[in-house]
Amino acid sequence: MKNKTTENIYWHEMSINRKIKETKYDHKALLLWFTGLSGSGKSSIANELEKILFSKGIKTYLLDGDNIRCGLNKDLDFSLTGRKENIRRIGEVAKLFVDAGIVTLACFVSPLKSHRDFLRSLLGNDFCEIFVKCNIDECKRRDPKGLYKKAMNGEIPEFTGINATYEEPDNPDIIIDTEKHNIEDSAKSVLNKIIKRILE
Repeated sequence: MKNKTTENIYWHEMSINRKIKETKYDHKALLLWFTGLSGSGKSSIANELEKILFSKGIKTYLLDGDNIRCGLNKDLDFSLTGRKENIRRIGEVAKLFVDAGIVTLACFVSPLKSHRDFLRSLLGNDFCEIFVKCNIDECKRRDPKGLYKKAMNGEIPEFTGINATYEEPDNPDIIIDTEKHNIEDSAKSVLNKIIKRILE
């Protein structure tokens, strides 16, 4: 049975397609998806990596979880349904950025494997899963936004790592352990692993 909402909608192919843009930009597009607990260092590493890529003339855009929830996804809560829709929307947005020939960096806790599997199925080979590994106790100690303290005081329900589960990736493309490496070294490590995919 057809969806009445979409049955009269057709995909329009543009004259300036992704291949033309990538040729013009002299690099390939890619989605770098940073997943990990709050406080693990996702946004800091992505921000540092973007600075390096931008300095090399690579077209980039950074999508941050908090920033997205301030606008596009401000109507969503942190229930399982809300989190699933949050990831679905940002996955579709990220796909548009990649189609525009842009190396896109996305920083989202994205705690469930099923959500990240959806992203991989949506983006295919354009999806690069980066697990920013950090022990929950160290994340609590860092607590840059004071969120763990609030969650432990019962002020934030369904907070990942406290009263909601984080499922570690089984086979991520890249693992960065921020208990062993600082932000600058972590960003350089990611760069070394993805630069050939971008410039090939």
